[in-house]
Amino acid sequence: MPDGWTLGRVNGSSAAYGALRFGLSRLGNPSLRRAGGLLTTPLLPGDYLSMVNPLWSQRQLNGRVLKVMYESADAATLVLSASRRWSFDYEPGQHLGIGARVDGRWIWRPYSLTSVPQTEDHLISIAVKAVPEGRLSQHLVRLAPGAIVRLGPPQGDFVLPNPIPAHIFFWTAGSGITPVVGILRTLRARGTLTDVVHLHIAPSSDEVMFGGELRGLAAESSGYQLREHFDGGRATFDPSDADTGLASVCPDWRQREAWACGPEGMLGAAVRHWRDAGNAHRLHVERFAVSIADSARTATGGRVTFVQSGLCGDLDGATTLLDGGEALGVAMPAGCRMGICHTCVTRLASGHARDLRNGTRHDPGDRIQTCVSAAAGDCALDL
Repeated sequence: MPDGWTLGRVNGSSAAYGALRFGLSRLGNPSLRRAGGLLTTPLLPGDYLSMVNPLWSQRQLNGRVLKVMYESADAATLVLSASRRWSFDYEPGQHLGIGARVDGRWIWRPYSLTSVPQTEDHLISIAVKAVPEGRLSQHLVRLAPGAIVRLGPPQGDFVLPNPIPAHIFFWTAGSGITPVVGILRTLRARGTLTDVVHLHIAPSSDEVMFGGELRGLAAESSGYQLREHFDGGRATFDPSDADTGLASVCPDWRQREAWACGPEGMLGAAVRHWRDAGNAHRLHVERFAVSIADSARTATGGRVTFVQSGLCGDLDGATTLLDGGEALGVAMPAGCRMGICHTCVTRLASGHARDLRNGTRHDPGDRIQTCVSAAAGDCALDL
């Protein structure tokens, strides 16, 4: 490069800058063109740092996969080294969003933290159960060490209060074990695992995530009682059954603070059982899918217009704006599809929408999550 050339605008003049960009754009070698683009694009210091180490990025929270450990045939623990800006003071039982590029698209999903909160080595772990229709879960369990993923902040209120209750009951099924294993590990590490009864339901003994660890914990600690129920995947456990139900598993369940996480059918049965016993205030539930509030089921629906796309259609009150837009052919941003990652947030240009989780009514100008919102009358989205 001739003496006196600079890679940028000097003294308000952009002639040399423009000439350099034009010259590099004419290069036939794609690698040289990419290098030229980097040299001539205004970048911030943080951008250069992220090139050296993605965990130093000032724009995006990232994580590097250090280890992938299989917990069962279709489930694995991912140990991640996280950006130092990530919030390591999370509560056991919380989850975070994980984003990865799959087939050219960024996909986000929430995953429970299974690690003990600490800040010394900046390591966290999540557990992923691969499901046949799960594009991201199938991708994550096959990642190799060194892969970079994006991270969201810790979220969720499926946590123990302070002070910790003297008597605790956990009811989990399938991958619903993941937030609870993080809580159990933390209680053990802090010496506060004193009186916990844990009912876990799985199709078979071999399909219990963390099965060896849980059985070992039960064997070594008098403060932890594990009750396993194997149903062959038929969901046969009935908490109200006089002989084989909850009373036989944990006779004093009414006196315990309870946390339940698993499939929607199991959680519905738990909510009804605690409610019928007048104990609903003692039950805490974590759902891995959107739960539609009763007040939202009566949403009227309406004609939805997608302003930028020029498309419109009639949607009922139970169909999310995300699903409706995709069915019409609108390019809808989306991630977790359950109201966690906020990838789908867009502006409500006119009309009203309703949050299906809690019935909250949104007004024109509000930014809404299309994956958990439905039309409440005619409305328009800025998409």
